[in-house]
Amino acid sequence: MSEQKFSVKKALAYGIGQFSDTIAIQLFVFYIFTFYYAVVGLDVNLITLVYILWSVWNSINDPLMGALSDRVNTRWGRRKPFIIIALIPLCIILVLLWTPVLINDITKFFYFLITAIVFDLAYTTFDLNYASLFPEMFQDLDERAKANAIKQAFTVIGLIFAFILPTFFIPRLDDPNYLPNYSTAGIVLAIIVAVGILILLLVGVKEREEFSEDFKTAPSLLESLKLSIKNKGFRTFIVANLCYWYVIGMLPTIVPLYGSFVLQIGEGESILLGLLLATTFISAAIFLIMWRFIAIKIGMRKGYMYSNVIFIITLIPFMFIDNRIFAFISFFLVGIGLGGALLFADILLAAVIDEDELTNPNKTRREGGFYGINALITKLSTIFVILSINLVFNSTGWYVFDPVLGSTDLVIFGLRSLMVIFPAVALLIGIISIYRFPITKDRYEQIKQDIEKLHEEKKKSIRTK
Repeated sequence: MSEQKFSVKKALAYGIGQFSDTIAIQLFVFYIFTFYYAVVGLDVNLITLVYILWSVWNSINDPLMGALSDRVNTRWGRRKPFIIIALIPLCIILVLLWTPVLINDITKFFYFLITAIVFDLAYTTFDLNYASLFPEMFQDLDERAKANAIKQAFTVIGLIFAFILPTFFIPRLDDPNYLPNYSTAGIVLAIIVAVGILILLLVGVKEREEFSEDFKTAPSLLESLKLSIKNKGFRTFIVANLCYWYVIGMLPTIVPLYGSFVLQIGEGESILLGLLLATTFISAAIFLIMWRFIAIKIGMRKGYMYSNVIFIITLIPFMFIDNRIFAFISFFLVGIGLGGALLFADILLAAVIDEDELTNPNKTRREGGFYGINALITKLSTIFVILSINLVFNSTGWYVFDPVLGSTDLVIFGLRSLMVIFPAVALLIGIISIYRFPITKDRYEQIKQDIEKLHEEKKKSIRTK
């Protein structure tokens, strides 16, 4: 495997799936809170309850889907059938999210809850199996760094679509008069998501020969959970990744309200919000090149820690900025640290999966099991995001959307703290956790050598049958 040349074509074909993946999840993350809080008019406490119940569902859905994925065997492989199954339901629910029943708060609440649960089922079915292909298709650190740089470039393109395109249809994101415009945007983006997934299925999914028999020894759900949680590398990784996804969830969720009330972005200027976030992710794409070089030179663990330190420093200006020029500068600078976080997360988890294959009793590749638990943990970040917002909004008396109250100094300070203080604390916890990550640069080199030998043995065993 180490002698195989890196294929840009293969990485591009796989990366297109990340484009659709990003649009689907970020459309939900970026718009859903503002939509139900400011446009639909649902009390922030009821929204919080939806997120809590949704997370209870995730605690069942994600690990179960991961374990099931590892144990499936079809003529099309383990992962591809799930991606096919998810395609149509995911696109349909991306439209239904924005067409609530508005009879009263009870109907709004249950509609939001049901559509959120169905969205997560469809999205997890796609995302978990798509993500599980990454460590299988790309095998060593250099190949993964290159492939992930391409994958995250598609993340940036997807983010630009998710953040900017809806603003062409929605003149003001927190205005109830534009509720029908959200469903129009949902239809357009659902079509784009479908096209990306179809391209992925046609040219971007390739499962490796040496793992074709692993389904026979894949553990049960409970055994998979036990093996994963016992893994020190995975435990330290998921804490850091939880903190990272908390920040990634918080910033886009609060930016629409931060833009309206702190930066005074008004009627007909919604595109500025999308452009601000696009600036961050374009910056992240630029600095991916730098972080890929750092990953090769100093290793994944140190690189991840450095990126989080820079991330914290570049968040500080959001406590003080009050005009658009400084806003664009600040959003660009945030992309430096974000670029590192985007690059290292998948590579770190891939290293954990490699080590587990070497050490588990059956030498079984368990991407689905690890990604299932990781999906659950990272989605728990949404609970912490909404609880943080709930705490701040209730403390400021803003539990029901009120544009007049939103302009007060207390609310503005609350919005600033959600952009800076809460994310900075999360990133600091992430640094402390990843410091204990046991797979150092030297350890990874040894894993790489051992796993190449194991995969060659698996190939020979399969070919002799």
